[in-house]
Amino acid sequence: MQESNQNFNHLKIHTQYSICEGAIKIEDLKNYCKKNKIKSIGLSDTNNLCGALEFSEEISKAGTQPIIGTQINFKFNDEIGLVPLIAKNQKGYETILKLSSESYLQNNDNLIPYCDISNLINSPDGIIVLSGSLYSLSGNLFNKNKNQDLIDLYSKLKQNFKNDFYLEIQRHNDKNEKQFELFNLNLSYSLQIPLIATHEVFYIDQSMHEAHDALLCIKNKEYINDKQRFKLSTNHNFKSDVEMFNLFSDLPEALQNNYNLPYKCSFKANNSKPLLPDITSNNQISSDETLEIEAFKGLERKFETNLIKVDENQNKNRIFDEYKERLYHEIKIINQMKYSSYFLIVSDYIKWAKKNDIPVGPGRGSGAGSLVAWCLSITDIDPIKFNLIFERFLNPDRISMPDFDIDFCEEKRDLVFNYLNSKYKDSVAHIITFGKLKARMVIRDVGRVIGLPYGFVDSICKMIPFDPSRPMKLQECINSEPRLQKLIQEDNRVKKLVDLSLKLEGLNRNFATHAAGVVIADKKLNSIVPLYKDQSSDLLLPSTQFDMYSAENAGLVKFDFLGLKTLTVINKAQKLIKEKKNKLFNIEKINYEDQKVFDLLSEGKTVGLFQLESSGMKEALTNMKPNRLEDIIALVALYRPGPMSNIPVYNDCKHGKKEPDYLHPKLKEILEPTYGVIIYQEQVMQIAQILSGFTAGEADILRRAMGKKKRSELEKQKQRFITGAEKNGIAKDIAAGIFMKIEPFAEYGFNKSHAAAYAVIAYQTAFLKTYYPNEFFAASMSMELSNQKKLSEFYEELKRIKINIVRPDINKCFADFTSDDNNFYYALGAIKNVGYEAISNLIKERSKNGEYKSLFDFISRANPKDINKLQLEGLVKAGAFDSLNNNRKSLLESIPNLILKSKNLFENKSINQINLFDENSDGIDANLLYKTEDFKFEERLSKEFECLGFFISDHPLNQYKDLFNQYNIINFNTYINDKTIKESVVAATILKIQEKKNQKGLSYAIIKFTDLGGVFELFVFSDLFEQKRDFLKEGVSLFMNLIKNTSIDGESSRVNVRTITKISDLTNNPIKSIEIQTLNINNLDKIKKIISNPGETNVTLKICNNKLDHKYKLNHKRKIDQNTILQLKNAGVTLKID
Repeated sequence: MQESNQNFNHLKIHTQYSICEGAIKIEDLKNYCKKNKIKSIGLSDTNNLCGALEFSEEISKAGTQPIIGTQINFKFNDEIGLVPLIAKNQKGYETILKLSSESYLQNNDNLIPYCDISNLINSPDGIIVLSGSLYSLSGNLFNKNKNQDLIDLYSKLKQNFKNDFYLEIQRHNDKNEKQFELFNLNLSYSLQIPLIATHEVFYIDQSMHEAHDALLCIKNKEYINDKQRFKLSTNHNFKSDVEMFNLFSDLPEALQNNYNLPYKCSFKANNSKPLLPDITSNNQISSDETLEIEAFKGLERKFETNLIKVDENQNKNRIFDEYKERLYHEIKIINQMKYSSYFLIVSDYIKWAKKNDIPVGPGRGSGAGSLVAWCLSITDIDPIKFNLIFERFLNPDRISMPDFDIDFCEEKRDLVFNYLNSKYKDSVAHIITFGKLKARMVIRDVGRVIGLPYGFVDSICKMIPFDPSRPMKLQECINSEPRLQKLIQEDNRVKKLVDLSLKLEGLNRNFATHAAGVVIADKKLNSIVPLYKDQSSDLLLPSTQFDMYSAENAGLVKFDFLGLKTLTVINKAQKLIKEKKNKLFNIEKINYEDQKVFDLLSEGKTVGLFQLESSGMKEALTNMKPNRLEDIIALVALYRPGPMSNIPVYNDCKHGKKEPDYLHPKLKEILEPTYGVIIYQEQVMQIAQILSGFTAGEADILRRAMGKKKRSELEKQKQRFITGAEKNGIAKDIAAGIFMKIEPFAEYGFNKSHAAAYAVIAYQTAFLKTYYPNEFFAASMSMELSNQKKLSEFYEELKRIKINIVRPDINKCFADFTSDDNNFYYALGAIKNVGYEAISNLIKERSKNGEYKSLFDFISRANPKDINKLQLEGLVKAGAFDSLNNNRKSLLESIPNLILKSKNLFENKSINQINLFDENSDGIDANLLYKTEDFKFEERLSKEFECLGFFISDHPLNQYKDLFNQYNIINFNTYINDKTIKESVVAATILKIQEKKNQKGLSYAIIKFTDLGGVFELFVFSDLFEQKRDFLKEGVSLFMNLIKNTSIDGESSRVNVRTITKISDLTNNPIKSIEIQTLNINNLDKIKKIISNPGETNVTLKICNNKLDHKYKLNHKRKIDQNTILQLKNAGVTLKID
């Protein structure tokens, strides 16, 4: 037994892939193993093998033997529970892959994944089985006193697995653990089953216990202070060899078996080369030959259908030879890299989609640079026409294989998945992803389990910036938010919340599916990777348990099926145009040189246009004034941090204000289309080819070296560049200078193939907006039914282009946005809380039996299922019933009566009872409704904003127009367009607020406003934003003092907000003194009623009668505010306010 004293093998490691159970990141585990010279450790995640390949690869790097295992639920008699399995060899690994997959895929009737125990019994080869902990299948049977069942289970496992079945002895000091140990010790003796000492490790360091306890509460939806909840002891950390030997010193056999077990395991999960299926139907023709045949057929079709334009002065045969030569070149590389099957698979499902009327994007990413892809209908971009380079996509020097990013119409993408499922059956799956405990999520989860009020936790979460493009870690958020720092210092509850959250941040929270990513293999997937299926979802395909990186390392090739909403918009718009305007319209055949479209873009009228909507993009377009598709391609590529600074250079050179710098005469042809600005990665590659004789593959290596900024590799490439240039007769110093100039561009150079594909879609949306705005906006807005902020932008744009909008009306509007020649009908399905299906049913009833004549008519015809409380509230607040009864407050308060009456009527109909007194619907309407005054103007609009996200029946500023003269208010358009006005006050209502952080970590806001002249956007900088943040809310109306800061050249100006005042504060503030003038003495009674309340304002009455003025100063001060002033003006008096 001396040898066993050398080390204890932890065989039951639970990583973060044991969702909300394990708190160990594999990277941390690797570092721990390396530091402590751990000889071997075993993975034993619960219900999955998600981390198997990552664990195997990373732990090996630490010099530690990885032992691959898992815990799978098995059903024995009527009990379901976990059984730990360990792979001894390749056969055993494949078996546990299969069992793990079957636990999800063969179990449609239960949310708990499990297999029948017979599946395990019948697969004994290459597997070690452990009896499990107190919380396993054996533990469940023991806890329920099913001792005979447990004996039967052990006997079956012993019979089939012989000495590869062990009874585990664990000593964590968990509840009932000692009794379970005694039971197992007795059975070990009587059944001759070997013992093994094991230890369930959920976290590495003891200090993690409290945080792990919170994690278990998150999993089990329990509170930490609940005494009845599930709880583990404090002994589930990674214990040392000495601690474990001391713990099991009385069981030398169990320690010896623990030491010996790794010697039984001779397996390590390894990375694999790509495994692609051969989809050729004719076995006598290889995929390489098929690719060549299909590609040349496609090229011939392009020439036959004039998709490759040949001018009169050009030789068609010479151009065909140019394309043919490029095609041969690409095919040679594709076949050399064994990638022909990949091209054929992608081509197959894209052709199927197009044949079945499923909109497919033009292709994006570097794949659009392939002529083979274009000839196979994978992409719609001619790479020779746009000067795109194939080697940017694929070349022999690439380490990782590229993939095609294909956009599909969101609504029909599932049909493509269905096709893949029928074609590849068990060889196709989605890719799993993992939701993580990120900064906001971990605060919410931990806050809940430690019992903090929801509102309090929510207020803390709102201090944490949410920007998916630049996610910040929790500690970074704390460092940049003084309010949060103050809370942590002053409130112990918040300190505990943050301390626990920092420890749990970044752990996996749940399984999810990368719906766009699909893998296709050359054999059954569950022999390569474990599979997962969420029984609560409606996904057609299962998912791999491996994430994208592990799946690729296992040899699976990813295919991207990206859902692009814009394709659905274009498709919907095209259908509407064909129905109403032009039956022959085809978006694929539009003119890409239409000056009207370029005029629209040059004016910056880009609301709704793909990729071109942001305020910065609008400004760039107005300065650029594009007149060719190449300009849009360039702008898509340039409009990013870094290259954005080159937009003014591009524009100045385009408009002749500057001379382009081509760096060298040989480079003019490459840089002339972009006016001397290096925009694309392809240009960097071409420069290296022309100046220094690089091959296309070598040029791609140079591009990658520049992009990754690896100094050693960059120096090597620089020498190669200079040496090559010298051979071409270029002086060394000039070559070095050119290299220095192109290096910064290469760092952020954009993929032109990607930019070209997106520019085509952007142009298509611009074309639709230019010539078919009604149909374009109906399609665009119908795709955004639940996005009220986006609908608000579209609504303002519709007003700007003078399209008449019909407000929500139960008798005129539809579930979706629709239009005719004169009107644009607002969608009832876009009202908050109004369900699309329910409102569609109400519209069907209206279409079938005519308009609703009254409220009673409406409730008597509507199915009660379609008019619940929230539905009706939304419709009332939006004004959808105004045509039947415009007292919205009365309607809102009467909703319970309306619902009750609807149910009664429906029940009577179902039993054929007719109420003879229901003929007079007007009288019934009156009986159903509460008698009350309607909402006041402000409250009415507030309710409208609540359910629509903007104001549609009126503008909230209209109630304050009397103040405009008093404060010299002008609208924003007047202010911005009049260069003589440097400073002014504008009135506006907030539509949308985006809070961001600057480089110093201070908060500022980008706020979208609406005034009586339109919509505009302003920055509110940190100092002012912090002062006023409490009342800067959506729907609030403000006065803002603005000042223009003009640039030195006078060409541009930036508007700064100096002060912000809430208008309602002004209207509610008392006035010091007022003089009320009237010509009619009979007005005194009215005046008396209006100013009857005591207050803080001195009041003087001036009566002008028969050329004599009589002044009376009231003895007592009265309450006079802006509302009082409005009432006095309505009474026909003149006011003089001090």
